[in-house]
Amino acid sequence: MLNLTGKNALVTGIANNRSIAWGIAQQLHQAGANLGITYLPDDKGRFEKKVAELVEPLQPSIFVPCNVQDDAQIEAAFKTVADKWGKIDILIHCLAFANKEDLTGDFSQTSRAGFTQALEISAYSLTQLAAAAKPLMAEGGSIVTLTYLGGVKVIPNYNVMGVAKAALEMSVRYLAAELGSHNIRVNAISAGPIRTLASSAVGGILDMIHHVEEVAPLKRTVTQLEVGNAAAFLCSDLASGITGQILYVDAGYEIMGM
Repeated sequence: MLNLTGKNALVTGIANNRSIAWGIAQQLHQAGANLGITYLPDDKGRFEKKVAELVEPLQPSIFVPCNVQDDAQIEAAFKTVADKWGKIDILIHCLAFANKEDLTGDFSQTSRAGFTQALEISAYSLTQLAAAAKPLMAEGGSIVTLTYLGGVKVIPNYNVMGVAKAALEMSVRYLAAELGSHNIRVNAISAGPIRTLASSAVGGILDMIHHVEEVAPLKRTVTQLEVGNAAAFLCSDLASGITGQILYVDAGYEIMGM
C-alpha cells in the first residue's frame, strides 16, 4: 500500500482549488506526508490569503513565499525548510507561466521578453529548486514536475509554452542523471488538459478539452486527483526504480495517431 508517512514534501504552484498542485497536495497528505507549501507573493497579500485558506485542512507545517524569479526568496524558503525539517524527501514542481499574448496567434511573433520569461519560470525554475533541495535530500528523495504533450508535439496556441515544456522535459533527464547517484529520482507527469488558472490563458483551451474527451481511449479527460495519485506513486517507494521518465496521465490521448 502506498505510504508516505514520515516523508517531508514541499509543494509549489498551488493557486486555487483548480490547480493540479492542489490535487497533488491532497493525495500526498492522504498518503501521510508532512506538507510544506509555497505561494507566489503579491503586494496586497491576496495569493497568500487564498492559498492559506485552501490548504488549511492539510495542516502544512511550512507555509512560505517563493517567487522563483527571486534568488533571495528561493534561498529563504529552503532555509526555512532546513531549519524546520532538517531534510526534504519530496519536491513537487508545478510552476509555469507565459504571457497571454504569447499563447495565441503566430509563434514567430513571440517577444524576446516573453520567451525569456516563459523559459525562466516554466523550465529553469526546476533546476533552481532541484539545486536548492539537493543538500536537504541526503537520504535520497523524489522530485516530480508537470509537463504537457505540447512539449513534444505541436498544439494550437500552446506556442512558447511548448518550447518551455520541451526544455523542462530535457531538464528532467539531465537532473535525473546528475542526482541518481545521490538516490534522488526526478520524473515528470504529462497531464491531459485540465481547466486551471494557468491553462485558461491558452487560446481555445475548452476546445482542447472537448477534443480529448472525444478522441482519448477513455473518452474523457483526467482530474487533478488522478494526477495527484500518479505523483504520490512516483514519490513513494513503489516507484523506487523509476527516474528520468515522463509519465502520461491523459486518459490515453498520447497514444492516438488519428
